[in-house]
Amino acid sequence: MGMKIYTRKGDDGTTGLIGGERVKKHHLRVEAYGTVDELNSHIGLLRSFSADEGVMHVLSEIQNNLFTAGSTLATSSNSDFVIPGLEDSDVDLLERAIDQMDAKLPELKNFILPGGSTEGAHAHIARCVCRRAERLVVYLNEEDSVAAVIIQYLNRLSDYLFTLARYLDLSKGGAEITWSPRGHKN
Repeated sequence: MGMKIYTRKGDDGTTGLIGGERVKKHHLRVEAYGTVDELNSHIGLLRSFSADEGVMHVLSEIQNNLFTAGSTLATSSNSDFVIPGLEDSDVDLLERAIDQMDAKLPELKNFILPGGSTEGAHAHIARCVCRRAERLVVYLNEEDSVAAVIIQYLNRLSDYLFTLARYLDLSKGGAEITWSPRGHKN
């Protein structure tokens, strides 16, 4: 018989970090890695929509990298347990993917509103969750040191997701919806 999914250890409102330390489920570290996990689920949803092999490959890499980042964030700072971390090459992959998509997009001249396509709207949702994860990780870094590459990765990932949203809107036949301030005609 396999391992049970429930342990009952969290019934008191605590959870275990990698390394054994138990903290409240609302602890900043848990909020940070929980939001990274939420982001990973949104990336999985984006993958389920995509037929573009290049996009699928990058999204798969992102999911693996987010799991790595989440595992690092879930490790107690007092732990001797070593989790392989993100690397600069992971950030480079995002930058290359942004540049490849950006080369196929019209110049950005306006603020873009989500909704040009279903897939693009989901990329915008993922971008918003990514920004929340980044804010939480930056806050955690003020309390307990976080590897700088995780913050850099999340920052670049939000740029990737914005560019992906534009790319998906246009490749799915949708049109970018630009923000029109009151009293201003585009």
